[in-house]
Amino acid sequence: MKPILPGERGPAVEDVQRRLLVLGYDLGPTGVDGVFFGKTRDAVECFQREHGLTEDGVVGIQTWAAIVDATFALGDRMLYLRLPHFHGNDVRVLQEALNTLGFSCGAVDGIFGSFTERAVREFQRSSGQPRDGIVGPETVRALSQLRHVWEGKDSTAPELAHTAPARTPEALTRRAVAFVPRDPVASDVAERAVNLALATDPEARAYLGGGERLAGTDVVLEVHSVEPGDGDGGQPLVTVALGDRTDELAGRFSVALKLAPQDPPVTIRVVLSGVGSGERARQSAAVLLLDAVCRALALWQ
Repeated sequence: MKPILPGERGPAVEDVQRRLLVLGYDLGPTGVDGVFFGKTRDAVECFQREHGLTEDGVVGIQTWAAIVDATFALGDRMLYLRLPHFHGNDVRVLQEALNTLGFSCGAVDGIFGSFTERAVREFQRSSGQPRDGIVGPETVRALSQLRHVWEGKDSTAPELAHTAPARTPEALTRRAVAFVPRDPVASDVAERAVNLALATDPEARAYLGGGERLAGTDVVLEVHSVEPGDGDGGQPLVTVALGDRTDELAGRFSVALKLAPQDPPVTIRVVLSGVGSGERARQSAAVLLLDAVCRALALWQ
């Protein structure tokens, strides 16, 4: 972005001013007037000072990103585990709520990492929601109904000595898995699954695509959004449908791993059933697919 300098005027300045007002900074009697001067510059410098940024009064990339992060409210966007991690005030509020309710995220740092995902999934289980680790409207609504319980309370979490990520990424550090998508929908889900694996454990051996990536790979998952035709060469097929239980789906993958031709890499065709164009559905499919594969790989001899 182009830096916003003191003395400038226009919509970009108004956007900064509105966000600063939300954060409680004093812009003087003129308020949001689109003029970057006087009280607005003072507010920017105060924000920079409080957030450890260079106190130059210029809204550059770092200052703008920090202002945007600080003005996210829980529910403004969908949150889930990914790289780069979601971060901001909404994540911080989520962590404070979960910690106070007894679902430990660890330190409240405003970063949606693997411990936060685990806590979200535990909360979802307790509140009768799908355990996909995605903070969408249903999860936000459940947390809001308990606001009187957690808001303003001590959100210090217990030590992380006995916590672990939501999935068992050790399976993906011992086995190399390539996700090979065969169509655009499959490509998006496969990319999300690989991203999720690396966000859970940077050492995960999860790759996207074929070609040279297949060298040294233990398992190839050919991902389709529609069932492929014949000519499978004896490769087993596993259907992944939203709403499947992770343990049952992991069992189907375990059977496929045992029955597939064992000449490396072992190849399994995966069909995504009922996954449309929505971000939530595709992320849920990626979570379900990766969790089931991790469980199956952990048992694979």
